[in-house]
Amino acid sequence: MTIDMHAHWRPAFLAEAFRARTTPPMIERTAKGTEVLTAFGRSLPLDGMFDDMEERLRSMDRYGISTAVLSLFGQLQWIERLPSAESLPICRLYNDKLSDFCEAHPGRFAGYASLPLADLTVAANEFERALALPGIVGAVLPGNAFLTLESAQQYAPLMEVADRHKAIIFIHWGPRPGDQWPRVAFNAENANPRLGTIDMQASLSSNMITLCFTDFLEKYPNALVHIHNLGGNLPFEIERMDHRRYMDTPDDPLPSTRVRKPNLYLDCNSFGAKAIDMGVDLYGADKIVFATDGTDFSTEWTIKALGEAKLDDAQRAAIFHGNAAKMLGHLTNLAPFQKAAE
Repeated sequence: MTIDMHAHWRPAFLAEAFRARTTPPMIERTAKGTEVLTAFGRSLPLDGMFDDMEERLRSMDRYGISTAVLSLFGQLQWIERLPSAESLPICRLYNDKLSDFCEAHPGRFAGYASLPLADLTVAANEFERALALPGIVGAVLPGNAFLTLESAQQYAPLMEVADRHKAIIFIHWGPRPGDQWPRVAFNAENANPRLGTIDMQASLSSNMITLCFTDFLEKYPNALVHIHNLGGNLPFEIERMDHRRYMDTPDDPLPSTRVRKPNLYLDCNSFGAKAIDMGVDLYGADKIVFATDGTDFSTEWTIKALGEAKLDDAQRAAIFHGNAAKMLGHLTNLAPFQKAAE
């Protein structure tokens, strides 16, 4: 019985919205007659782009995943960064259809809304509307919004909505509207590890410094915050941070004493047993949730890593299910695996 808190998807219902556009993100036809999805400087073949969600359900059943929290796949998240007049209709379409999908599969799916982030007043209104829809448990916000306290404070309208509804903010690595992206060119040498690991993990570490080493979260005690990939590299870097604190400002609290926040959760997507052990040691097993990124490969990888980690049965149960159930139980219905698989 497992809850997957980080399950990206690529819903086919967005295809027509992209075909109707004449600027990225859009679906266009090449000279050879094939369709491609063009967004943030590259084009990907449309063939196989969108997910077969019946196969996703079968996959969940194979791995014992009772509930998956869906969030839009990164290539499609570009809808959130368009001018608000363009973004709002597509985000509304997405949020409505996401809710319909959750209702069609009671307890099996919940979802993070997508918001028109170019105008935060418009985004806050859409967040309020989306949270009234069945299955919507929170919203995705870009990691770049939380690289500094000054930037994070600009997103107060969305944090306030989450706080009122005891909803979840999923902070996921990515740009704000207008940010230069990607920071490493796709055609650069070793672009994938530079961008998808080094840049991602460093950015998430900065997000954690903003959230943990300031009073930002104290203003939103009822909001729940979810960060992916163990919150960046802090489990590895925290000893150096403590060392620097001893040397530079010995009267200040040690960084290692400041990372456990009552409303902050980290998922263990894509990490191995050693990293998970370090994450549990730093944050506590009660703050880590299971995540797959929405792929069979990541599911197998994470289940294996948690099996090899130095955890007791209670800790494993908390990470696979218990912690996420506490986050979601007041926001949506959860299906026990035994019933959902029938």
